[in-house]
Amino acid sequence: MLRPSSFRPALRSRAVRSTRFASTGSNPQLEAAQKKAQDVFSSTQQTATKAFENAKKIAGPLGETAGKYLARATKSAGPLGEGAGKLMGTYKEPVLYNFTVFREILKQVYRAEGLSPPSSIDVVRSAYRTMWTNATSKAFWQKTISSGEVARLGVYALEAYGIFKIGEMVGRRSIVGYKLD
Repeated sequence: MLRPSSFRPALRSRAVRSTRFASTGSNPQLEAAQKKAQDVFSSTQQTATKAFENAKKIAGPLGETAGKYLARATKSAGPLGEGAGKLMGTYKEPVLYNFTVFREILKQVYRAEGLSPPSSIDVVRSAYRTMWTNATSKAFWQKTISSGEVARLGVYALEAYGIFKIGEMVGRRSIVGYKLD
């Protein structure tokens, strides 16, 4: 014999599964929210277009070249780039935000320090030639030792080595050794 109480879970599950459809009447609050969202979207789009045009003017031909390379990279990444974004899941937004902040800080440092890329290959060659002649010159090392600059050079060498080792750890994804699972 079945009790009436044994039917209750079946009735509850059926009630939970029922779908609710939107009403066909107009909702003034919904329409106002949609209009406001469209207005915000259009103003944002106009602002972005102006910013892009200003950036193109400032960047000049270098910006056009970078834009072409960026378009090529985006096209070549295609589904792979989208897949990487999906793999990041909820971390995607904070990571992109942190990269944007880092980029803006680099821009400010670039402007404040008056940095610029080398104007020609000769500038790069002369810089490396100077470093090589100093490294192989006995007089340079004698002067460095007598003036006490060895400590400063030692700190620079230690910093370079530390950065190299941190890069290795990041590449291995482990502090010591490789994971061989």
